[in-house]
Amino acid sequence: MSQKDNPELDEFVIATIRKILPYGAFCTLDEYDDREAFIHISEVASRWIKNIHEFLKEDQKVVAKVFRMVPEKNQIDLSLKRVSDIEKRRKIESDRKDKRALKLFEVVEGRIGKPHEEVWRGMGEALVEKFGDLYSALEESVINDTALDSINAPNEWKVIFKEVAVQNIKKPKVRVTGNLSISCRASDGIEVIKRILLDATENLGEEGEARITYLGAPRYMVVVSAPDYKKAERISSTIFKRVKDGMKGKESCVAFEKEEK
Repeated sequence: MSQKDNPELDEFVIATIRKILPYGAFCTLDEYDDREAFIHISEVASRWIKNIHEFLKEDQKVVAKVFRMVPEKNQIDLSLKRVSDIEKRRKIESDRKDKRALKLFEVVEGRIGKPHEEVWRGMGEALVEKFGDLYSALEESVINDTALDSINAPNEWKVIFKEVAVQNIKKPKVRVTGNLSISCRASDGIEVIKRILLDATENLGEEGEARITYLGAPRYMVVVSAPDYKKAERISSTIFKRVKDGMKGKESCVAFEKEEK
C-alpha cells in the first residue's frame, strides 16, 4: 500500500518519539514514511510540565493531533493534549486493523504471484475507494457474497481476496452501510463536524457499534454493526438524527443515504 505524502490538518496520527529536548520533542510519523514532526512542550499535557521526561520517552509511540502545518517550512506541529481518551483508543484500534489488513493483503499478493505495486493498482486502490479502508473490504467480503462484484479487477484475484478474508476475518455482525454528506459554513466548521460525528457514535446501546470513515469532503461512510438488521437500521437512524440535530443552526447541510445490498 502506498503511503500518503503528508497528513491533513486536525488528523490523528501515530508518532514515534525520536529526540527529546527541554522545550519539546522531535518525532517521526509512522503512517507517512517517517516524516519528521515536532511536539512543543506546551502541547504535551494540559497542566504545567516541569520535566518533559516525565511524560515522554525516546522510541515511545503516541497518538497525536496535527494542529499546525507550515508547508513553506516543511513544518508539522503535533499536539498530545488535544487528543481525548476516546480519540486515542479509536486511533489505536484503527491502526491495529490497518496493519492486520496490510498483512493479509500481502498474503493475497503472494497467492496471486504478482508484485505488490501491480496488485495494489489492479485491486487494492479500488477496494479502498469503495469500502473506505482495506479492513472494511475484508469484513464486507466475509458477510456479503456480492461485495466484490463491482470491483474492477481480475476475477481470480477477487476469489483469492475473498478466500483470505474468510480464512482470517471473524464474521462480523450484521452491517448496514450508508453515505453521510455534511457541509458547514461556520468558521470552525471542521471542528464542529468532527465533534458531532464523535458524539453521534457514542452510547448506541443495542449491542451495536458504528464506525464513520472520512471519504473526502463532504462525504463520510457510516458502517453500523449489530446483532440483526432491525437493530442496525435503528442505530443508523439514531446516528443520522443525532448528526442532523447537532448541526441545526450552524449554517449546515446534512444528507444520509443508505447503500442497497
